[in-house]
Amino acid sequence: MTTPIVLASGSSIRAQLLRNAGVPFDAMAPRVDEDAIKDALIAEGAPPRDVADALAEMKARKVADKVPGAMVIGCDQVLAFDGQILSKPSDPEEATDQLRAMRGERHMLLSAAVIYHEGKPIWRHVGQVRLRMRQVSDGYLNDYMARNWDDIRHSVGAYQLEAEGVRLFHSIEGDYFNVLGMPLLELLAFLTLRGVIDG
Repeated sequence: MTTPIVLASGSSIRAQLLRNAGVPFDAMAPRVDEDAIKDALIAEGAPPRDVADALAEMKARKVADKVPGAMVIGCDQVLAFDGQILSKPSDPEEATDQLRAMRGERHMLLSAAVIYHEGKPIWRHVGQVRLRMRQVSDGYLNDYMARNWDDIRHSVGAYQLEAEGVRLFHSIEGDYFNVLGMPLLELLAFLTLRGVIDG
């Protein structure tokens, strides 16, 4: 009997990544107060990597309690810039301010995944990507935001690299899947090694 896989996420991008890879799974969005957890971790001085990992584990654990026997994948992504973690912007003005601050500079995306099985975490990975934005003009940023706000409002960093957001960047160092919010290659390698998926 095969072990069921559950993605503890409401993210359409993460679900699409698994679907595209031919992984059979169900999705269930966890009810987690991400902001409260993130704020507490930041207040304790936790580094961005640990914040991403803790949030991914919290999501996996929350859903794992409801689907005993399944392998539950929790994911989270944080953006580290200039010594701080940037959250999802609350409005177009905040999003534009974030992008304006990051232009011409480097920032890091950390994409964490944790797998829960039989009441405990059995695998975890945090992928890192370094990105450098171009020196885009204020005019372009304003136009970009006007065209794309509805699509990017739930994106860390207020951009989607898989869409027009790619025009904001000068260079990207790291795995593209981590930019999209999931360390997919490492995840697939683990599931294959465990015999959960064939390969």
